[in-house]
Amino acid sequence: MIQHTDEPVVVHADYVCPFCYLGYASLDRYRDGRDSDLDVEWHPFDLRASQRRPDGTLDLRVETGKDEAYYEEAKKNVERLADRYGEEMARSLAREVDSYDAQRLALQVAAEHPEQFEAFHRGVFDALWVDGRDVGDRAVLEELAADAGLPGEFVAETLADDASADALEEAFAAARSARITGVPTFVYGDHSARGAVPPEHLRRLVEG
Repeated sequence: MIQHTDEPVVVHADYVCPFCYLGYASLDRYRDGRDSDLDVEWHPFDLRASQRRPDGTLDLRVETGKDEAYYEEAKKNVERLADRYGEEMARSLAREVDSYDAQRLALQVAAEHPEQFEAFHRGVFDALWVDGRDVGDRAVLEELAADAGLPGEFVAETLADDASADALEEAFAAARSARITGVPTFVYGDHSARGAVPPEHLRRLVEG
């Protein structure tokens, strides 16, 4: 029997990354097949960093070095993995969606309302990839927060507080210091796996 460990699997992820959504789908399948619990800890990552202005907003005119051929191939890979993991996705890419505020909120939920974190965290992923909604829209975020059971003014108060943006920037910096260059990245102990790897790969990562 697999023994429970207090060491979590750390998942570096950004909500606008379709492979992160699919990586969590794979992780769910691995966890469902275990005989014991496995703690999971999310760490934010900024997939749009190269396009972000100092005030946190996006400038989509900034070139990322990725052409249409890149996005077309990424779309095909997303669709292939979605079919493999049995996930029905409303979209394959979310090139113009910004997750900055969603990540600010999620980080604050984890700190202040950890019992509601999973509901909010998965709610953001599902809203974007299953329902096709814009998780950069404040009204959408307020609805997701309410669905997760968060206080009525949580979204407004968090986004009005510069400290939440500072905390997110520190988390992004920590990811860079840890040499996280792409997402999803799963870290367990001294080992890591990058990409929406299959459940058996995650099993090897955790169980050796």
